[in-house]
Amino acid sequence: MIGMVWAQTPGGVIAADGELPWDVPEDLQHFREIVSGRPVIVGRPTWESMPPAWRRKRAARSVVLTRSADWRPEADEDAERASSMADALALLAEEEATGDVWIMGGGEVYVLGAEVADLLVISEIDVPEPDGELTLGPDVTTGWVEEGSESGWRWSSTGTRWRVRRLRRR
Repeated sequence: MIGMVWAQTPGGVIAADGELPWDVPEDLQHFREIVSGRPVIVGRPTWESMPPAWRRKRAARSVVLTRSADWRPEADEDAERASSMADALALLAEEEATGDVWIMGGGEVYVLGAEVADLLVISEIDVPEPDGELTLGPDVTTGWVEEGSESGWRWSSTGTRWRVRRLRRR
């Protein structure tokens, strides 16, 4: 199974000026629970934006998607480089056959992943649409069927309303 996990505003914004335009620690924990111990495909900017300690303690394979032929992970990071989604999936073919592979961003990687994913886990963060240079998630209005919300709307400790939606490919 190939899944994708991300958070977005109701209008589909996943980042503004390269940053998350909300603070919902419970959603970050939800994200980490999904990808912890599972192989992931991640774009280089997203990989590099993650805390180094988290990148170093990954218990599963990480494939970093980048156009840069010179990119290499830090010496103490267990990550592999791929130049295309097809190459990344080939590296993780064995893991996909025995379990889940998760695509975890950023925007361009989600667009590529929408072509191959079976499952989407989308956190909808109920905040006003932000200003700035916006990154949108993939358009999932066609070709997907909603399996439902994991528990309906919730309230973050920061006062922000959010929910988790699950969609499967038709």
